[in-house]
Amino acid sequence: MGLRKIVDNLKPTFSKGGKLGFLASTFGAFETFLFVPNTTTSHGAHIRDCNDMKRTMIMVVVALLPAFLFGCYNTGLQVALTGWTAFFYGLVRILPMLATSYIVGLGIEFAFAQVRGHEVNEGFLVTGLLIPMIMPVSTPIWMVAIGTAFSVVFCKEVFGGTGMNVFNPAIVARAFVFFAYTPFMSGESVWFSSWKMMGAADAATGATALEQLASQGAMQWSALDAFLGFIPGSFGETSTLCILVGGAILLLTGIASWKTMISVFVGGYAMALLLGGCGAFDYPAYYHLITGGFAFGAVFMATDPVTSAQTSTGKYIVGFMTGALAIMIRLVNPAYPEGMMLSILFMNALAPLVDYFVVEANIRRRQNRVKTAK
Repeated sequence: MGLRKIVDNLKPTFSKGGKLGFLASTFGAFETFLFVPNTTTSHGAHIRDCNDMKRTMIMVVVALLPAFLFGCYNTGLQVALTGWTAFFYGLVRILPMLATSYIVGLGIEFAFAQVRGHEVNEGFLVTGLLIPMIMPVSTPIWMVAIGTAFSVVFCKEVFGGTGMNVFNPAIVARAFVFFAYTPFMSGESVWFSSWKMMGAADAATGATALEQLASQGAMQWSALDAFLGFIPGSFGETSTLCILVGGAILLLTGIASWKTMISVFVGGYAMALLLGGCGAFDYPAYYHLITGGFAFGAVFMATDPVTSAQTSTGKYIVGFMTGALAIMIRLVNPAYPEGMMLSILFMNALAPLVDYFVVEANIRRRQNRVKTAK
């Protein structure tokens, strides 16, 4: 318990009235990260549980690790590297993006917490990892910084911080970069590398599998390659297998809702079957579930407990509509082959309305039961 004693000895200095009392929020963030806090919620509705928000967020980070580690390997694989050389190449490429995301995002959150005198929010433990994972590895560092800053300030802090945001912060960061700097994020040239380190190819470019499906009606990779993730694309979105492993971790730990997750896949597949039957494409409908950011969005974005539906029925509705709308955007709008980002943002905005109608319907149903009983 030596670390606990060190923290206790430093605490008076960072408490109100101490020499560094103005840094109380920052010190509190580090303390609760190291140790489970001994405080409970004193007002408002809350759930008593052994896990605090930081531990919950850390479990989501653990669930993201399979896709992250595979992303490192696949990044090197796309420039003709193999084995550990490919993995370390990808790790070196993603670390600057990851560091930028955390430094910018946490810096802004710590600043807001200090000014407001509030505790530091925990949500960025996950958001900081998600942002680089849903972007191409070629995204310039300054774009990652601007997108992260925009997301934290205008998607979280203006609404009051973690738990108060309407839209998923990581999706907002990607949307900002996509619409502000479209050529860097489009499916036509989503992957580019000009590094010669570790014997990598001088340059590698190529349309994603989803872009090829949209423009040519076929992709150069097999369905198995697409499912395993040996295709170009955003860093953490290529391997459906690794994403599903992460999804299993979220479901087994009770962090994500299976109702939302499964409904997204059902909605997407149903819409793909419908539009495929109408002649919108002539390849298997399940291709849409294993290409692009569909699986990643279904598992890690649509299930966000803050921005998704809160009612049980609402989770089914919002999940189904998220998947269906994503495929509709892909196939109806030829200029935008990927639809998951816009679909999730749209359903984030509609989720409270869906919950409202679900609750109202339950109230009317109970009132009718009472009238019938009388």
